[in-house]
Amino acid sequence: MFRIRFQRLVGAAKGFTLIELLVVIAIIAILIALLVPAVQKVREAAARMQCSNNLKQLALATISYADSNGKRLPPGGLCSGPTGPNAGAWDDRGSWIIHTLPYMEQAPLYSKIAQAAGGPIATTYNSVSIARRDNTPQSPGVFTGVQLPYIRCPSDDYQIEQRWSNYVGSMGPQCAVGPCGYDPNMTYCGRSGGVGNSWGIADSPDHGNAWGGSDIRGLFNRLGAVLMFPASIPDGTSNTIMLGEGLPAKYDHLTNVGWEHYNGGVNMVTTIVPLNYAVRKPIKTPPDSWCSPADTYRGNWDISMGFSSRHTGGANFAFADGHVQFVSDGIDAKTFNTLGGRDDGTPVTLP
Repeated sequence: MFRIRFQRLVGAAKGFTLIELLVVIAIIAILIALLVPAVQKVREAAARMQCSNNLKQLALATISYADSNGKRLPPGGLCSGPTGPNAGAWDDRGSWIIHTLPYMEQAPLYSKIAQAAGGPIATTYNSVSIARRDNTPQSPGVFTGVQLPYIRCPSDDYQIEQRWSNYVGSMGPQCAVGPCGYDPNMTYCGRSGGVGNSWGIADSPDHGNAWGGSDIRGLFNRLGAVLMFPASIPDGTSNTIMLGEGLPAKYDHLTNVGWEHYNGGVNMVTTIVPLNYAVRKPIKTPPDSWCSPADTYRGNWDISMGFSSRHTGGANFAFADGHVQFVSDGIDAKTFNTLGGRDDGTPVTLP
């Protein structure tokens, strides 16, 4: 019978040489270099999808509000009307985000706000507002620490601990003169002599400061002009922008008080500013200088009161029929502004 003998091979196991180790390290480094961008792409794709979903839910909530409130779109803000003892008074009656709370599974917070206001939250000029019946301001404690789970886009990490919002209502091609004397985008808003006028866009009060819906080019404003759904959108709901993305770091009003405030920027964004316009972030040290430089200053509204995002190549938009679409930075000014306009007579559909 044959017997198999196992013989230990002395010296069979030996370590790697220095060159071999360097080669392995180099290969690992190359693999990491290839992997990191891929992981970042996946993370950004997920963030972009989350942003899109947030916008869709907000758009559907806006439509649900209209269905439950006499076909009126939620007021972008409400101030004292043009007549009466408090005519023209700046009086916070809440942003459109406030009014859509019950349709975003936030009914308890909405009730808490209404209780602090002393009655139902205003939907008309003379109704009870977030200010109490005796006109004393509501306690800021109602909003202290309130972070809605759906108003920040995960792509934007700017001051995530604050009550800022990345989702804003569209005023369409509303005029928006800045305070700095540098207004390159006013040509798009319909003023006489501007190119927007030749596109069928009508002139409009700056920054959506109007009580009449006929003066508002899009679907939101900050004084509470009433717009009806869908009657106020003759250009069609499927090709009129309702909501879009904004960056608090690039627009001063978005860091003014918070998402609940009528003057917090979420009611006032215009399509006359090109998408993702190059506005610089706030400078902490030294502090920002007023209007310096005017061509990138976040407080110069003719360049900062626009839509923007951290996504590569564009931003998400929710249209008035509830669908969401990614719009490229390369969109031409006429298409962008006619998409923003609800009644310019030039309905446009993105491919």
